Amino acid sequence: MDQEITFEELGLAPEILDAVKAAGYETPSPIQAKAIPALLQGKNLLGTAQTGTGKTAAFALPLLSRIEFNTRETSLLVLTPTRELSIQVAEAIQQYAMKLPKVHVVPVYGGQDISVQFKALKRSANVIVATPGRLIDHLKRGSISLDKVQAVVLDEADEMLDMGFMEDVETILSEIPENAQRALFSATMPKEVLEIIDEHLGEYSEARIEGKTTTVENIRQRFLLVKSHDKMEALARVIEGEDFDGMLIFVRTKQATSEVSERLEARGFNVAPLSGDLAQTLRERTINRLKMGKLDIVVATDVAARGIDVDRITHVVNYDIPYDTESYVHRIGRTGRAGRSGNAILFITPRERRLLKTIEKATRQPIEAMGLPSAEQISAKRIANFQKKIQDKLTNADLTKFRETLMKMTVELGSDIEEVAAAALCLAQEREPLFPKMEALSTPKVRDHGDSGKGDFDTAEKPRKERKEGANGVEEGYLRYYLAVGRRDHVSPRDIVGAIAGEADISSAIIGRIKLFDKFSTVELPDNTDQSVLDILSEMTIRGNDAKFRLMTDDAPPPKDHGFKGKKKFSKEKKPWSKEKPFRESHGDKPFRKTRRFGRH
Repeated sequence: MDQEITFEELGLAPEILDAVKAAGYETPSPIQAKAIPALLQGKNLLGTAQTGTGKTAAFALPLLSRIEFNTRETSLLVLTPTRELSIQVAEAIQQYAMKLPKVHVVPVYGGQDISVQFKALKRSANVIVATPGRLIDHLKRGSISLDKVQAVVLDEADEMLDMGFMEDVETILSEIPENAQRALFSATMPKEVLEIIDEHLGEYSEARIEGKTTTVENIRQRFLLVKSHDKMEALARVIEGEDFDGMLIFVRTKQATSEVSERLEARGFNVAPLSGDLAQTLRERTINRLKMGKLDIVVATDVAARGIDVDRITHVVNYDIPYDTESYVHRIGRTGRAGRSGNAILFITPRERRLLKTIEKATRQPIEAMGLPSAEQISAKRIANFQKKIQDKLTNADLTKFRETLMKMTVELGSDIEEVAAAALCLAQEREPLFPKMEALSTPKVRDHGDSGKGDFDTAEKPRKERKEGANGVEEGYLRYYLAVGRRDHVSPRDIVGAIAGEADISSAIIGRIKLFDKFSTVELPDNTDQSVLDILSEMTIRGNDAKFRLMTDDAPPPKDHGFKGKKKFSKEKKPWSKEKPFRESHGDKPFRKTRRFGRH
């Protein structure tokens, strides 16, 4: 593939191309360069690429370019495995559609008050980005119709089906018009994905990006988990806390090179931007300044940094996570040259945390967590640097007049020489305080989602403690919950774990014992589980069936509605939310107590 292909050459609609330029993207990623032409031609597509390769733009840009959107109809549907991804994809599509005022994007996912989604859908939803379980719920209620869908995309299909959404996905696809364009993106091709491809994708083109396994053994790799609005402050502290000679900071867009370099320069760092907008002579001059030590930090895009070979680059910082793992390996390869050791630091925001395992797999190295340097550590470094400057003056400068002035001041001010020197030192450090007061940055929570790779990451997996049961057979510290799905619904424990972890965004490691019966199942969850999580789970569906999740009681469960199977059309009649009465629970030696209802509102 020609690495120098541009978005202008791909044939995107002018409005979409304007949005791409506004975002500052320079060149398409490999999956984008292969997928966009096929989708623009109206072909079905099978995309095979790892997470983090720029798949959202690969399908969103061409489909937004070719679809004729009508005001009140849903024309594009994107299915994603998790609510986090649905929000991320919806925001990206809305950004790409910024010059298309009639296009309204609505994310639909479990965990959000369904009434909020009702209002958004009622206004109009030209593009829907949904998780399968919540979409099924809306289809049953008649709040979403797929009759006019012109294109459907399955994003991260392997993860979606691994979470137990196979039947939901098949049901949803059966509702899509036969002439609708279809695209499926998956990093791997398990049996379930192949079945979906065979039954629903039809004739298709393929865009395959092979993942290359690369080792970077002489580079120390670390990641920093930080909130988006704290990234600049965190970057400044990292720069001050690291012992480096030359540093290369990678950002995603041309605008960001200027913005980040200007903000760092305002903080006193010796920095310059490097992007494709710069003339070749200026780019060469910037690199030469870095080589000669006249410049310490360069903020660059991937395109501008191609071919940079500067021995004094000891640190590479990925301020913006790259599109794909190959770009990551290429970036960090700018350090640790010619057998030297190097350092690579990756900034990860909460929405990007799922990409860490993909990068670790590509480099065949674990990436260690790092913390921000403390105010005390930065103070010690500033004092050391200041002392070096003083030592240089003591060695090389003529201090005669300054010494005379100092002695004169001590007499006139009536102070001893140490006090006057301390005051002078205090004045000299005002622009860069030697004892900075730094507010602690809030650290995003890091939770372990087991080996599924679907949620947050953790640096060390914590083993489950030994199970201790109470008199009622439930593990101590846990409560038992009822699910209206069982063996006859072809439900497995993995389906239940995937649905709970995916819908409520909680760790699979905290889910307790699961028992399967013919008509129902039970699951144990910690007794301190937030009510908001329980509310989310009360809306959950598993393999297309309403789970009717509720605290286990002696009351008879509500009658089970299996919904519909196969290609049967949904009823357009809206179902009112049930008004279940509060129920009572007895466990262990605790007395009966009233429990807050968390069923349907």
